[in-house]
Formats: sequence, C-alpha cells, structure tokens
Amino acid sequence: MAEAPALEEVVRFTSDLIRIDTTNRGGGDCRERPAAEYAAQKLAEAGLEPMLLERTAGRTNVVARVEGTDPFADALLVHGHLDVVPAQAADWSVHPFSGEIRDGVVWGRGAVDMKNMDAMILAVVRDWAREGVRPRRDLVIAFTADEEASAVDGSGFLADQHPGLFEGCTEGIGESGAFTFHDGAGRQLYPIAAGERGTGWLKLTAHGRAGHGSKVNRSNAVTRLAAAVARIGAHEWPLRLTPTVRAALTALTAVYGIDADLDDLDGTDGMDGLLKKLGPAAALVEPTVRGSANPTMLSAGYKINVIPGEAVGYVDGRYLPGGEDEFRTTLDRLTGPDVEWEFEHREVALQAPVDSETYARMRAAVEEFAPEGHVVPYCMSGGTDAKQFSRLGITGYGFAPLKLPEGFDYQALFHGVDERVPVEALHFGVRVLDRFLRTA
Repeated sequence: MAEAPALEEVVRFTSDLIRIDTTNRGGGDCRERPAAEYAAQKLAEAGLEPMLLERTAGRTNVVARVEGTDPFADALLVHGHLDVVPAQAADWSVHPFSGEIRDGVVWGRGAVDMKNMDAMILAVVRDWAREGVRPRRDLVIAFTADEEASAVDGSGFLADQHPGLFEGCTEGIGESGAFTFHDGAGRQLYPIAAGERGTGWLKLTAHGRAGHGSKVNRSNAVTRLAAAVARIGAHEWPLRLTPTVRAALTALTAVYGIDADLDDLDGTDGMDGLLKKLGPAAALVEPTVRGSANPTMLSAGYKINVIPGEAVGYVDGRYLPGGEDEFRTTLDRLTGPDVEWEFEHREVALQAPVDSETYARMRAAVEEFAPEGHVVPYCMSGGTDAKQFSRLGITGYGFAPLKLPEGFDYQALFHGVDERVPVEALHFGVRVLDRFLRTA
C-alpha cells in the first residue's frame, strides 16, 4: 500500500501543478511545457526515461513506460491531461492558480480536472521506485496537452504520430470515475466510466440577401439561422439505451431495490418515472439516455441597420454509441434547406465492457478502501483523451479515484468556480490507484 511519502507527495504535486498556469483558451492559446517538464522531472527521479513530445512549440506531452513483471501481459495506458480551462480570479474565493492548501483542501484550477490525477500517478510511480515495486503489466504513462480543446496537439498528435510508444496497450484509464457520489439518503456510489458520448461540435452557416434594415427581406440570414437554432434547441432526442447505460441502470436499480423492465421503457414517461425513483442518482445516467445538441454561440452582422448576408452559429452536439448516423440525419432535418452545417470538431463515441477483468480489478480496488460504497458503471456525457487513444485500439475507462465528503459536488466543480479537492480525497486516490495498478 502507498506509504507516507506518497501521501505527502500527492498533495504537494497537486498544489505545484496548479500553480503552473496551463490555461487552454482554445485556438492554440496554451503552453503546457512548464507542467510537462515538471512531470518529466518527477518521473526521471523515479528512474524512468520520459520523452517530451510536441507538435507545436510549447504544447508539450510526456510519455514514459514502466516495465511490468509479466512480459506476456498486455500493456495498460495511464493518462492525464496537463491543460485546464480558463478561470476568472475575481470570481474565486482564492486565486485560481495559487494551489493554496487551506483547512485540509487544495484549491485551484485543475484540482479535480485533472492535475489531481496527474499528481496521483506521479506519487504512485515514485513510491514504487522507493519500494522496488513493479506492476504486473507494462504501464505507459502519458501526460497530454490540449485535452480541453481539440486534442490536436495532445492525444491526437500522440496517437497519429507516435503510435509505437503505445505498443502493446489494449486498455487505458483516465478521467473521470471512481469518485464518491452521495445520493442524499446515506448511500455512497462510486461510478466508473465505461463509455463516452461522441462529440459533434457544429458550425451552422445561413446565407441570405444583404440589404438595408428598413426594407422587407424574405432572405434574411439572421432569421434563417435563428429559426434553425430554435428548432435544434427545442428538439426532443429519442430514448436510446446503450449497453453501458443499460448496465448502469441495472446496477442502480439493484442498489435501490427498484423493479424495472429495461426492455419496456419506450416513451418519456417510462424513463422519466424510473429516473424519478432513482432520485439524485439519476444524474449519473440522465444525460446519456439520449443524444443532445445545445446551441452555444451566434455571430452575425456589423451594424444595426444593415441586414447581413451571412449568419453563423455553433452547437455542442453529443451522440450515443451507434448513433452518429441518426445524429447527422436529424441535423439535416432540423437545419432545413436554408442553413448549412458542418463538424467543427468530431470524435467517436466509446463503450468499454463492464464484465472485463480490468473493470473487476478497479471495482475491487475501490471496495477495499471504501467497503461501504456501491461501485456502478456509467457513461460520460462528455469526452476525454480516451477518444483519440481509441484510434490505437485502446479500450478506455474513467478511473481517477477520490473519496469525497457529503455536500462536495464533484461534478459541479469541473470547469466551475472555486475548484478544489480535499487532501483526504487525494490520499484515498493514491491508495486505490496503487492497489489497482499493482495487479491490473
């Protein structure tokens, strides 16, 4: 089990990494290299030979391999990203890049997304070096750039240009799973991610006839775009139970003693009724029983009395595994004949088996240190670097363990104000990760 030095290091490393500002504003505006150099130094001190890899100057990734004891075992990818989303200091109780440790809590942007996991990985690997421990299977450690945007400078670049570094990897773990979900009724759930909805970020373009704002205009680009955006925003996506979501509902109904026929949930009332019975735990599945498309940005015109000839909008679309064709067909219909759409960014949906040995070992590791908890699978509503690594045939799970106190809204802190993580949660994470990775 992880010893005292690892417990001290995971807290210090989390704080140190937070203090390295790796804000990713999109469009290439980010510089992960200082954080990558920090991580590489810690790995090198543990006797590993980390590689620093860049597609673009300053957008640095780190990859290292830990040799396992079983040369015939498949390798396991363990990955975390180094970039973070922006934070406005004026909105925070502490400076978002202070890494302040106060009252047993580490504060700052990246505390849960996901410099905490980066620190856990470093602490475990260094603890093994001190104790002379080797895992059963080879581990490929990857700290990536650009996850908070397109991943083109991060996992996408690694998968496309350096596939040899991941030779033998059949499975991987990354964000986000094995955190405590309190249901408000005294139960503690530990969801492990075994799927992700696909990413379909869309650009909508409406063309029309430019003209004076005082004149009748039946070909107004703004009107056409607004109508399409309204249709998209109001659309009710059909219920679709993927294998991962079905497994999640099966596990949750067992925990709550709910008698439900998952083969007879057609229609909104059936699913809504089941979700109501699950109470707060419904949040683990509700975003993933359907696809979605949320309008997020609009851009048109340059003067109030001028009708522009073009209007542009953006939509955050997500589709279920096996649902991309339906997603495309639906967007064709909702946009109509006057609005063109294209993928601004597209990535595949993922599913991972919940009856695998790896999933069983993750569950066992959590249960060893949280015997009161109920481990359940779930599908993430968003996406991670697992999408890009899937190009290499790597099956991805979300496993970044944290034991959180009641009232600590983990999911709300992703990209939220006053992001923070309890020290005890980091200690739990190191112990669980150590237990899993030794025998994975």
